[in-house]
Amino acid sequence: MSDKKFAAVVLAAGKGTRMKSDLPKAMMPVCGKPMVKHILETLDQMKADRIVVVTAPDGQMVRDAVAPHFSCIQDKQLGTGHAVACAKDALKGFDGKVLVVYCDHPIITAQTFERALNKLDEGFSVVVLGFTPEDAARYGRLKMIGDELEKIVEYKDASEEERAIRLCNSGVMAFDGKVLFELLEKIQNKNASGEYYLTDTVEIARREGLKCSVVETSAEEVAGANTQEELARLEVYLKKRQAA
Repeated sequence: MSDKKFAAVVLAAGKGTRMKSDLPKAMMPVCGKPMVKHILETLDQMKADRIVVVTAPDGQMVRDAVAPHFSCIQDKQLGTGHAVACAKDALKGFDGKVLVVYCDHPIITAQTFERALNKLDEGFSVVVLGFTPEDAARYGRLKMIGDELEKIVEYKDASEEERAIRLCNSGVMAFDGKVLFELLEKIQNKNASGEYYLTDTVEIARREGLKCSVVETSAEEVAGANTQEELARLEVYLKKRQAA
């Protein structure tokens, strides 16, 4: 790990309605522990300088669970870019690296997070954690030019040529903290969902003359959980790793 400080923003405002549970998504258990707790333990192990958990207005259960780590409220669900922007006050004065993680990616290792953060030292302002799944269909594609990430293309917006790309976006991103909030301010919501997408920071950064790149890991490690079946699969992956 480089000497430079890093903070983490954990996005945990999701409802988890597809889980068919009253629990917020962040609190769904994997191996007997809420998903968000797995992530916080990994970040603590990495000695993160600051951790901010973004929660829903009715997410008191999540805020209680993540204490004493700082939490903030995303008052309206206006997209991932808006969610990260909600952490701005909590990161005031911080100019190190910033890792953005989703609460439903509980089994990503400290080593993988560190690889993404360390890639920033090579002169990149934005680094995306990528993976190559067996079936890439619904994932956003990472369009590369050599070692540089040109853009993230959502599947529904991709051309046939872009859909042939196998390298996909996990959602996890690392940023140079000096430019993160400037990039977030430039995101627009002119899309079908009317939301502010964190992925748009890649295109904005490149327009500003900044470089973006990708660090790749296994599809298994970045598996998320939106359903009970996917949650059960995460538990299998984690038990397999713990037994290794």
